[in-house]
Amino acid sequence: MAQAQHARYLYAMSDSHDPSGAAPAGRPSRGDKRRKPKGPKKATPDYLEKAALHYLERYASSRANLRRVLLGKVERSARAHGTDRDDGAQAVEQLLDRLGRAGYLDDTAYARGRAISLHRAGHGAQAIWMKLRQKGIDEDTARAALETLQEEADTPELAAALRYARKRRIGPYRAPEQQAANIDRDMAALARKGFSLDLARQVVQCDDLETLEQEAGAQPGPLG
Repeated sequence: MAQAQHARYLYAMSDSHDPSGAAPAGRPSRGDKRRKPKGPKKATPDYLEKAALHYLERYASSRANLRRVLLGKVERSARAHGTDRDDGAQAVEQLLDRLGRAGYLDDTAYARGRAISLHRAGHGAQAIWMKLRQKGIDEDTARAALETLQEEADTPELAAALRYARKRRIGPYRAPEQQAANIDRDMAALARKGFSLDLARQVVQCDDLETLEQEAGAQPGPLG
């Protein structure tokens, strides 16, 4: 007990301890957990490579999309640290080439996977096309990706429209007493997803849902 009291006494009398409870000069108090926001890191080749691999661990990406992400880091680095934009852009292209050779970037595989994912979520061909192009997929690759949707259903566009209608519980998936009053609204919802007016009408005003689903050649997909 005497040793413990002696230790507390020495601590109380030391220069580093303030009996008032305040933190020593130059050191933050325990209650002050605020940290200064970190600025952009320098866009060195090593940092860009780590950033690219980290991004690809979380997201599938096209080459053009990853280029956009990395060039954003190059630009922020140039503003914060004065690094050279041209050198950064060159480092990005060299990195993209290496990632492509290593199999981390494959626009054909990305476009196909993205098209199938969007189709299963109930997006129409036009909407899928636009989303692929926005990610920097060229026209030929995007067109080929849409063609692979034939493997998903006998009539891919109809199958996608039915999936979306079922997910949203619109058109033939509404309660029967609500369908007539919501025809225009439901057709507009399908049109916004990239489906043609004729297809929207076919889905919303169908009289035999079971037959229409069989014609599509695929189940509408899970609710959610």
